[in-house]
Amino acid sequence: MRCVIVDDSLEFLRTASELLECDGINVVGAVSTGAQAYRTCRLLKPDVALVDIYLGMETGFDVARQLAGQAGTERTQVILISASVGGDIADMMADSPAVSFLPKEDLSGATIRGILA
Repeated sequence: MRCVIVDDSLEFLRTASELLECDGINVVGAVSTGAQAYRTCRLLKPDVALVDIYLGMETGFDVARQLAGQAGTERTQVILISASVGGDIADMMADSPAVSFLPKEDLSGATIRGILA
């Protein structure tokens, strides 16, 4: 499985990439912005993009919508991730093209494979 991680924390990108690679997920990209996510997903066509909900000036919800509507990225499934879970996440997920939400603390190759199965 090919994965792109989108998060504005360089430390998280490094840690998550290492964790997922050890769990058998091929991390083909680790980027910090929505613009980088669009370019990377269009070019590399990953199976899944893990997108942080809070990306500074952008939101993961915006990135998920852009990826869903962008030619060349239709097959990339988006899983939104976050370390802090607010009470409104279920309502926001209902309007999102993302396939699921995953708390960062639960991040693993097995969890991702389970969500996408």
